[in-house]
Amino acid sequence: MYKHILVPTDGSALSDKAVEAAIKLAKLAGARITAFHAVEPYPLQGAYASEASGIAELQPEIFAERSEEYAKRVLDAVASAAAAANVPCATSYATSGSASQAIVAKASKENCDLIVMASHGRRGLEGFLLGSETQKVLTHSSIPVLVYR
Repeated sequence: MYKHILVPTDGSALSDKAVEAAIKLAKLAGARITAFHAVEPYPLQGAYASEASGIAELQPEIFAERSEEYAKRVLDAVASAAAAANVPCATSYATSGSASQAIVAKASKENCDLIVMASHGRRGLEGFLLGSETQKVLTHSSIPVLVYR
């Protein structure tokens, strides 16, 4: 059975449901979880950054600070839910241009034996064009991925 479950979360309602499912599974299996949030990097770099320099909300320092605060808030909620269920939980976040790569790398680094994550269920052309972080994790992960929908 599983011993260490990686639970990527973006703080969305569907992601919260996947977290609940992961905590229940971990409790049944006697496993521990690591909650993980991939923080997106500052979106405006190079030449584009100078065009947005007058927008205080998008200054790199403010963006990074708010992103870190959000990650901590999301991960603290997971840790609290896990503690309430008596499931050991570690939390971690990392800045990455690719959430899927960050998730797969974190699972490998932490020696996780399962990833439990939500799929936002993009369909049709939008799903094809934009791709899905969940689909990318499924493609590149060497460990099982349980997808919550």
